[in-house]
Amino acid sequence: MHAIIVSAPRGPEALEYVERPDPVPGDGEIVVDVAASGVNFIDIYHRSGAYPLPLPTPIGSEGAGTVSAVGPGVEGVAVGDTVAWANVLGSYAEKAVVPAHRAVPVPDGVPAEVAAAAMLQGMTAHYLTHSTHEVKEGDQVLVHAGAGGMGQLLIQLAKHKGAKVYTTVSTSEKEKLAREAGADEVLRYDDFAEVLRGRIDVVYDGVGKATFDGGLEALRPRGLMALYGAASGPVPPFDPQTLNKQGSLFLTRPTLVHYIAEREELLRRASDLFGWITEGQLTINISHRYPLAEARQAHEDLAGRRTTGKLLLIP
Repeated sequence: MHAIIVSAPRGPEALEYVERPDPVPGDGEIVVDVAASGVNFIDIYHRSGAYPLPLPTPIGSEGAGTVSAVGPGVEGVAVGDTVAWANVLGSYAEKAVVPAHRAVPVPDGVPAEVAAAAMLQGMTAHYLTHSTHEVKEGDQVLVHAGAGGMGQLLIQLAKHKGAKVYTTVSTSEKEKLAREAGADEVLRYDDFAEVLRGRIDVVYDGVGKATFDGGLEALRPRGLMALYGAASGPVPPFDPQTLNKQGSLFLTRPTLVHYIAEREELLRRASDLFGWITEGQLTINISHRYPLAEARQAHEDLAGRRTTGKLLLIP
């Protein structure tokens, strides 16, 4: 089979398209013929060494496909089932080994590509709007990068829960996408803090360095900054006293792994997502598909913010 590995942390050139023996499942594992792999910023962090991994390493954290082999001790999953997963390394491959307890069943009404596109970003949007800050009717919500895959999902889920949603984008084309996702007001990065100062209940920030200070200014007293990513770079160290001065603000740096640690929670979030998709309540915008061998180009496009919606690798 073919797969993408990283032997040394570098730029997109670190992604090596290699041939490897077909995997054999171990105890509690399944092998999946991958239909699609999602491309995410966490993959860039793994590739670049920002989130260090033992090297050489497989890469890719989410995908979906058809089970082709089942290891000893696996129950509830059979060859031929369609499953999806998130936070499992090695998804940039024609065949992936997935712990059975991390795989979720994909219902018949959800294509495998859509399932692959929904898992990591969809469950992230789910926990951010349902757990980190449970959005309520009338909440004032700010979503940064509203035209991206995560941004579009956050806008939709916040609107479903009755919030007024503001978002930031960089171009008129991206503004159109954010409005189609349901944003009430679309702002540019250079003036959002001034426009929204002191009005926002929760900021969902996956941009990081470039938007963090402005996001704190936008929050009302006792508002919450949910910093879930760093597309523009990590936020520099800052004095926690800033949170006091700007209104006893709350700051959290959440990550998906802690919100799907228990299988029951993983299944609940995935079931909600697939249910909304099949009922037409949640739209997954797959904007770019790349052959697996072109993973470098996918990383260049994502890091360069040349894309909107979700990016997939197709083996």
